[in-house]
Amino acid sequence: MPAMATILPDGWRALPASGAAQRELQTLHALAQGLPDGYTVLHALHWTRVADGHQVVGEVDFVVIGPSGRVLLIEQKSGFLAEGESGLAKTYGERTKSVPAQMARTAAAIDGRLRQFCKGEKTPIESLLYCPDYTVRQPGTAGLPPERIVDAPRRAHLARIIQSILPVDEPAHPTRAQALKFFIGLIDLVPDVGAMAGQARVLYTRLSEGLATWARRIECTPHRLRVTATAGSGKTQLALALLDDARAAGRRALYVCYNRPLADHMAAIAAPGSEVATYHQLCDRAARADGVTPDYARAGAFRALEERFAARAPAPADCVDELIVDEGQDFEERWVAPLLARLRPGGRAFWLEDPMQNLYGRAPVALPGWVRLSAQVNYRTPRDILEAINRLVPLEQPVAAGSPLTGSEVEILTYADTAGLVRETTRAITNCIGAGFARDMIAVVTYRGREHSALTPYDRIGPYRLKAYTGRYDLFGNAVVGDGDIVIDSVHRFKGRSAPCVVFTEIDFAEGAPAADEAARRRLFVGATRATMKLVLVVSERAARVMLGAAAGSAA
Repeated sequence: MPAMATILPDGWRALPASGAAQRELQTLHALAQGLPDGYTVLHALHWTRVADGHQVVGEVDFVVIGPSGRVLLIEQKSGFLAEGESGLAKTYGERTKSVPAQMARTAAAIDGRLRQFCKGEKTPIESLLYCPDYTVRQPGTAGLPPERIVDAPRRAHLARIIQSILPVDEPAHPTRAQALKFFIGLIDLVPDVGAMAGQARVLYTRLSEGLATWARRIECTPHRLRVTATAGSGKTQLALALLDDARAAGRRALYVCYNRPLADHMAAIAAPGSEVATYHQLCDRAARADGVTPDYARAGAFRALEERFAARAPAPADCVDELIVDEGQDFEERWVAPLLARLRPGGRAFWLEDPMQNLYGRAPVALPGWVRLSAQVNYRTPRDILEAINRLVPLEQPVAAGSPLTGSEVEILTYADTAGLVRETTRAITNCIGAGFARDMIAVVTYRGREHSALTPYDRIGPYRLKAYTGRYDLFGNAVVGDGDIVIDSVHRFKGRSAPCVVFTEIDFAEGAPAADEAARRRLFVGATRATMKLVLVVSERAARVMLGAAAGSAA
């Protein structure tokens, strides 16, 4: 077998993808097979430079370094392109960008940085446009030399054209070693985080679908199934599948949870028409149907609402064929009977819970006679994050890791006071963005509740605007959040959700506590397992000593 080009970083063959990412992986396969030994192909490169005092961030799809050391920048544009008076252009949403201008900016930026790195010595840099899905109709007015455009009719010749630009027998350039070192060391050489996050989500869904499959096959009379499952085991997939099954069979299903943010999240991702509510929303709706408007300003308003709901005989219009209770560990014993009273004869009930996510210290609900199913493997959280959690948060029963993903070392930052908390949380966000995470992939989760968090008054920290719950709802019942681009919420409200990158901040324990108590361990576990790719802990100096001491003890 002939020697092939070197592709950096490696591991790309194990990354299935869709859309533009899939087209780029196909290009990597073509380059690996078509270019001989002596060529190095670098992919998913990100470059930065400072222009006029402002940082400019861009992306290069592929960089090929030939045997001589000359560099070829390849810009891949998948899909349709527009041709106009100013040359080729690509449309992104409502914006249209000039392809030649973008390529010129990229080449100029890299040329400037590379020349500085090579101490003034110039490295020859070439550019090439690769548009595998589009045929350029007017190459002469495309804004690029026609010989530097590889469109759909010529895509099979991509590797040959690259070799004609970077010949094998060309004399070696003195900056070859420096150029290779520059691209590997100074530019973040990492696969695209967005594509990896999508693959992590697909992988988690596939691995955790076992719970949804087997739980739905269990038959019992009456149908009462209690599912006790850890974070990331697939409870959400099970709930969604049950709602889909009911809809397809023409049966009425009701999903009930405790947290309003989780209910809002489920309503957004469940099939259209699915009935989703918190327990207290059900109580509120029943009261209003009877002409009673709850006064939540009065002391004991929620308890009075619950008692009214329990005493009210359900009308036929209130009854359902399928009842799905999520966050069962947060429910009170006295709420069970009113819910089951709304289940039609022959109806099915599912109770989903995780005792480790019991943040309110409530006693387990007794469900005598229910069939029980246990799932204690976490497929959502990368293996090395779970290993760190098991060291830092000593649990009675360590959580088993089901994800094969690794390489997500947990970062720990410490603070001494509120100013330090803000500074280190800002630093954590900056580090995550520097690692390739877009702002909408990052969630800041506070260890303390919204009412007690030192971060609640802030609508921005550092350069980052925060997207925080304001405590209000609009006329349609939707939570009103701030106009920011970094989500921030408490661990209580974020329970049941996840994000590719989580900054778990404001972690602190009681003064003088020699170790984290059970409530603290649960809160840490819940917050840490929200991350699907990267976790950063922002911890008080006091809590850091406790946690690191626990980790050292577990290692011994």
